[in-house]
Amino acid sequence: MSIGKSVRLFLADGTPGGLLTAEIMNWTGHVVAAPRSDLAALLKRPEASRTGIYILLGDDPDSLGGQMAYIGEGDDVSKRLYQHARPEGQNGKDFWDRAIVLTSKDANLTKAHARYLESRFISLAISASRARLTNGTSPAPIVLPEADVSDMEYFIDQAKIVLPVLGVNLFRSPRTSAAAASPSSGGGRTDSPLFEMRIAKSGITATAQEVDGEFTVLEGSQARSEWIGAPGHNYIGLRTKLENDGTLVPSPDGATMLFNRDHPFSSPSAAAAVVAGRNANGRIEWKVQGTRTTYGDWESEGLEEAMSEGSDHE
Repeated sequence: MSIGKSVRLFLADGTPGGLLTAEIMNWTGHVVAAPRSDLAALLKRPEASRTGIYILLGDDPDSLGGQMAYIGEGDDVSKRLYQHARPEGQNGKDFWDRAIVLTSKDANLTKAHARYLESRFISLAISASRARLTNGTSPAPIVLPEADVSDMEYFIDQAKIVLPVLGVNLFRSPRTSAAAASPSSGGGRTDSPLFEMRIAKSGITATAQEVDGEFTVLEGSQARSEWIGAPGHNYIGLRTKLENDGTLVPSPDGATMLFNRDHPFSSPSAAAAVVAGRNANGRIEWKVQGTRTTYGDWESEGLEEAMSEGSDHE
């Protein structure tokens, strides 16, 4: 049975694009996020002067739709943010346009805690491969007492829930296999069955699963060796990005491309287009493994099931 979470958001200036705070009930952690244009307001907040972690985010000019990120820690986070806001030649960083600060409401985070969290968050970001990190090093976690490690890992788990609510997916690693699924308390479906896409003439087979709201093609799936569709299609850039960042690599015999790791897509059609090397309707191309049920059919079945259950409750 999945357990719900209550995330409390506060828009400090009343606008959705400005400075905001986020927290979870019974979690001592506290998150403040702001665009770079509101950095002055962020630096004035008491949370910014505490010991904590900060994340700088911006667009990656070398990757279509990609992100760049920097993860750091500080005894006084505001001083570190001020330094990063200076011109590039004065130890600043120019790429970022948004800052995220993670601190503790009870002010119990120590320098050692912050260094541990920094190392773990960098490791998680590298593993998730959702952004290009500009950190020069990846320090190993420092040794903490067993109880402190437990507390920091809980802090990380809660942060991984809050940050995606703010649109920060830096640490979201695609989960694979139905083993990660669990029935929801309402009787609905949390994660999908495995889907399969086959291109018989090319001998290509790919598998995917919709997990946590993302359509994820699984490691080991095959894709066409090159793009054969219209040259100006939007998904060419996406496929090129996946080839450049090592998500798609040539198979040993060179006949196909292989997914070197799980990769989440914005839609089944985006995933199908990358696999097929051409424009494709993912709602039709992807089928529940071992059946003729398409993704679209599976989704419709879920809607009918929900409506039926709703009628039974009346």
